[in-house]
Amino acid sequence: MSAKLERFVSPGKGNGLRATAKIKRGEVLFSAEPLACCVANKQVRDVCHHCFIRHKTLLRCSQCKMARYCSITCQKQAWPAHKRECKCLWSLLPRIPTDSVHLALRLIFALLSPSKGSTGVLYTLEEHESHLSSMSEQKRQGLSQLASMLEMYLQQEAPGLAQEMMSALPPSCRDPLSLIAKVTCNCFTISDGELREIGVGLYPSLSLLNHDCRPNCVMVFEGTKLQLRAVRDINPEEELTISYIETLSLTEDRQRQLKDQYHFTCRCQRCDTQDKDELMLFGDKATWRLLKEALPRLERLKAESDWQALFENCRHLLSTVGADIPDENLYKLRMIDMALDASVHLGHWAEAMRYGEKTLPVYRSSVSLFTLMY
Repeated sequence: MSAKLERFVSPGKGNGLRATAKIKRGEVLFSAEPLACCVANKQVRDVCHHCFIRHKTLLRCSQCKMARYCSITCQKQAWPAHKRECKCLWSLLPRIPTDSVHLALRLIFALLSPSKGSTGVLYTLEEHESHLSSMSEQKRQGLSQLASMLEMYLQQEAPGLAQEMMSALPPSCRDPLSLIAKVTCNCFTISDGELREIGVGLYPSLSLLNHDCRPNCVMVFEGTKLQLRAVRDINPEEELTISYIETLSLTEDRQRQLKDQYHFTCRCQRCDTQDKDELMLFGDKATWRLLKEALPRLERLKAESDWQALFENCRHLLSTVGADIPDENLYKLRMIDMALDASVHLGHWAEAMRYGEKTLPVYRSSVSLFTLMY
């Protein structure tokens, strides 16, 4: 852990991290590999399960048929961590575990490995919150189903071994439901250089970071390695914060997502003042609602990597419906971002430059949006 960081009790928030010295914008404060990680199911065919780099052609594990690697070297290096889960995955084919169950499975095997553990971390897995007591009954039932799935996979390692394996874990993690809850509440989304999701991982010390809708830090990934970087100058004893969610959202939407997913109500300055909401809804409401209603369809095209259709739809909507809407409008800005992504993937560099030039003034004018482009 960097000498410029320390753990402390943040008023009204609980545990947190703060600066012990002056930190300059752009400075890397912390770098770590995950205690456990896995490739997201929707990326399982496109990303190497060891180095987490995208490749057009991947070698598939001949046993479980699920793990994929970019080279023999990566496959060999991954085998010590994969060999125990391989049997679990193979035994229950064609069923595939959810990302949270898969991550919990890999976490258990990592904790049982002599080379893994909590030595030197500021925040142990034992201390991680499960938030079970504050969850709705519906969410608890959903997590209970995931916990049952986890137990089912563990049974495949060896009949009757699940209970023995769980007993070797820290006391608060022995109950599958509690473990799944901790994983879902504390895992980080691992993204590539284009900020596209490729997996999930657990980085115990960085779970200390609290949320702010105008954060002073951002997380950047190189493969599975996480870097915590300052996005503005930070003074000694100032709390270090990140955004748990996308900040390019209205206050009401951010509050709802934080409550549903992380079980707290944000009281940051941006939420209290709602100072960016009016800016993000510039323009005629009847017109920008057409852009808002089109976004789910465009997001599906992006998820399917249908870049040509995405590009054509965005270009048409922006040149017609969006022509009279200010670039600061939330829904137009999201559409311009998707048009930019599509242009890059299609190699339409002139179009990519044009869309990029539209977004830069908007992002530069708002500190709260800056982290999205970092």
